[in-house]
Amino acid sequence: MDQEIHKSTDEARAGSTPHIVRYVLGISLFLAIGALTLIWVTGALFK
Repeated sequence: MDQEIHKSTDEARAGSTPHIVRYVLGISLFLAIGALTLIWVTGALFK
């Protein structure tokens, strides 16, 4: 029982890591900033 277990990164994670997550985060961040800017600008115009 003194043997070390060596696994690759994908084996240890039990899956792969697609790069679509960074695109989803980037797009959602852009949309959130756009929505907040729109709310701020319209609130300032009609005050």
